[in-house]
Amino acid sequence: MQTIEVFKTNINCADQAKQLVEQIHKTFAGYRANFDLDDCDKVLRIISSKDSIALLHFINWLKKYECHAEILPDN
Repeated sequence: MQTIEVFKTNINCADQAKQLVEQIHKTFAGYRANFDLDDCDKVLRIISSKDSIALLHFINWLKKYECHAEILPDN
């Protein structure tokens, strides 16, 4: 079962987004990540092949890369 989480971020630069996606893929086995910088929320989507995503741990990890992220609620 896959888990998908969507985050609002402060990432504006495509190069920064690309580097961050590469780091996510290296650091978190089983996570696939992509950004939608055209969205007003600069969305980061994480798809996990595991049952769940360690949200607090992941958000704190992003801070190392000067990325502020908050979970976007399901609507």
